[in-house]
Amino acid sequence: MTVDQPQALTAAEVYGELPDNILPILQRFLDCRSERELAGHPEFLPIAETTHRLIGTPHFSDHRPSLPPAKSTYRFVAWNIERGRQYDAQLRALKEHPYLRECDVLLITEADAGMARSDNRMVAESLARELGMAQVFAPCYLALGKGSGIERDIQGHNAYGLHGNAILSRYPLKDIRVIPLVNGVDKMAHNEKRIGRQAAVAATIEFPNLTVDAVSVHLDAQSTQRHRAWQMREILKHVKPGPAILGGDWNTSTYNSSSAFMAIMGFWLRVFMGPGNVIRNHYLHPERWFERRIFHALEKNAFEYRQSNVMGERTAYYDMLSPVALRNLGEWVPGWCMPFIQWALRDHGGRCPLKLDWFATRGLHPIHPVIPHEFREGLDVPMSDHDPVGVDIRV
Repeated sequence: MTVDQPQALTAAEVYGELPDNILPILQRFLDCRSERELAGHPEFLPIAETTHRLIGTPHFSDHRPSLPPAKSTYRFVAWNIERGRQYDAQLRALKEHPYLRECDVLLITEADAGMARSDNRMVAESLARELGMAQVFAPCYLALGKGSGIERDIQGHNAYGLHGNAILSRYPLKDIRVIPLVNGVDKMAHNEKRIGRQAAVAATIEFPNLTVDAVSVHLDAQSTQRHRAWQMREILKHVKPGPAILGGDWNTSTYNSSSAFMAIMGFWLRVFMGPGNVIRNHYLHPERWFERRIFHALEKNAFEYRQSNVMGERTAYYDMLSPVALRNLGEWVPGWCMPFIQWALRDHGGRCPLKLDWFATRGLHPIHPVIPHEFREGLDVPMSDHDPVGVDIRV
């Protein structure tokens, strides 16, 4: 879906049909075990067209008080904000932190829109309003429940039940595009049942002295390495010619996570390779082998990534001593696997560093890439399970 001249609307104007006509009957589909079964459900057929139309509709709003002046460098930050569950802390960091407050464009992945687990906020819109930015939010999924793991314990009900990705900018957003992607697995075949598909959101950002095509990218975690590369190639087809930047959570875990069986087999392969070796040479350098197809696709399309990122540096930890991590992992990995995973990480404090979040640029001059860890590490309550990543673009 492409919107050349976006019209600023309220969330109720865009998604108002959800609480009135869709959400009241979603519970009836919890017994569906596949997307095919859902599509054939007699009570879903009358609302199918409306449901898919709403999931495919972006929400645009503009809260910029004025047009900022031209600059010699523009700062891009990509952050998986883990639903926006720690919204207040994230907003405070974006307003006050010396690095984040200078951000000109924010590429957000995993933003909720009317989910009980994030206080039913339109998270991207709320951030844009508080920061004085324009925003476009692209829904990916309509949740049948409250989420996964501990999220099911949240009180209240979903207002809209949407989850997706967004772009926030201090400069005008034009030519907005939603890039739908095929899921790596059937989202109705899991405990966290969702209707929809992963999607990237793209927009042309008009700086006074530079025009850049920007894309907020979230590749599928529950998929194969080959499928994630296919998703990236699909995204690249929709990037406009000329200067461009892609950023977000690419889930370069090195794993085939399309099923518990494949993930377990991949785990034992990495145990035999040596956990220390795998952490140093693969988890922190997924571009070298397991996820190389993604980076080959970028290079084939004239994108570079080595100057746009801090290479070999973690952007997330999987902490096997965390009850939250164990419960979330238990959604799709059998419980008997947990002691073996903890054993494999015994020399690493039970934690596994991963490099999941990236930038790629074309026709631009990226400088000073950073990965600030203080928003996650050392906090009693991390702001997200991912670090933000940042890069400056010199004009």
